[in-house]
Amino acid sequence: MLIDFNNLNINKLSFDTEFEKKVKIFLEEWFSETTKVHVQTSGSTGVPKIFEIEKKKMINSAVMTCNFLGLKEGDSALLCLPVEYISGKMMIVRAIERKLKLRIADPSLKPVEDLEEETDFCAMTPLQVENSLEKLHLIKNLIIGGAAVSESLKNKMLQMKLSNSNRIFETYGMSETLSHIGLKQLMPEQEDYFTVFENVSISLDDRGCLKISAPNVNASELQTNDLVDIKNEKHFKFLGRIDNVINSGGAKIFPETLEALVKKEIPNEALFIGLPDESLGQKLILVIEGNESQEIVKKISEIPFKKNFHRPKEVIFISEMPRTPNGKVNRTELYKKII
Repeated sequence: MLIDFNNLNINKLSFDTEFEKKVKIFLEEWFSETTKVHVQTSGSTGVPKIFEIEKKKMINSAVMTCNFLGLKEGDSALLCLPVEYISGKMMIVRAIERKLKLRIADPSLKPVEDLEEETDFCAMTPLQVENSLEKLHLIKNLIIGGAAVSESLKNKMLQMKLSNSNRIFETYGMSETLSHIGLKQLMPEQEDYFTVFENVSISLDDRGCLKISAPNVNASELQTNDLVDIKNEKHFKFLGRIDNVINSGGAKIFPETLEALVKKEIPNEALFIGLPDESLGQKLILVIEGNESQEIVKKISEIPFKKNFHRPKEVIFISEMPRTPNGKVNRTELYKKII
C-alpha cells in the first residue's frame, strides 16, 4: 500500500496485512494527544523492553536525516523495517515530517522483490540488502543499519555498477540517539569517516571512546564503548569496541579493523581473538568459518598488514561461528570455544 503524507486521511486507507495494521496502530498513536510513543528494544543485548520516547525528539531526529539526504516534500520512500522498533517507527516519522509518499512492504529478507519503480529513500538491514542487490538501482538514497556492513557486502554492491545517482550510506547510532546521529557514504564514493548531523557534537573520553552530545534527541551526553579516531568536529572513524581490544606484547590491536582488511580478500566470516600467551600476554589468532583451506591461508599470508604484529600468529578454521539470536557473531562464546 501507499500512504501520501501530503494528503493523509487514515480513515480512507485500507490496512489489510498484519504489518499494515501495525503501521495503522502506530499512526493512531502518533496522531493522538499523547506526547510520547512506545518503542520496543530489539533484545540483542538482553531481554526486550518497552520504553517511551518524546514525539518532539523523534521529529528532531527525522529532520536531521531528511536534511542530510536532501529529501523534500513529495519524495517517495519505502518502509520495510518492523514498526515495533525505533528503526521502523523513524521511517514513518520521517515520512510524516517531510510529507513523503510512503510505500509499505512487509519486513522480509527480500523486501523489494516486487519493487518496479524508483524510490527516493529506503532503510534496510545488511541482510535485507544482501538479498536485494538486483533492485538497488531503483533506490536513490539507501541507508543501512542494525549491524555493520561487511566488506563482502560492500564488494557485492560495487559489482552492481550502480550509477552516481544511487547513494548508499552506513549508519551510526543506537536506541538512545533515536536511530542514528551520523552517516558514512559507501557508494558512489567510499568514505572512511562518519559525518555527524547538524547539532551533534563528538568528543573522546580518557579511554579514546566516543562521547556524543545530541541535545535535540537526548538531553544527556551519551558515553559509548566505541574506540574512534576523530578527524575533526564533524567526522570520526570507528576503530572497534573497547571490550574487544587485544593487547599483544604491549601493542593494542583493534580486531574489527583487521577483520575489515581480511574480508576484502576472502568471502568467509573471519574474527581475530586474543588467546593467553606467556610471553605476549595475548597471542593474535584469526578464526575463519568454513572448511580448512590452504588457498585461504595463502591469501591471508599475502595481505599487506600495516604492522607486523597485525599478522595472525595462527589461523584456525571452525565449521560454524557461535551467533547471538539476531545473527551477530558472539565473540565471547567463540573465545570459550577456541581456548
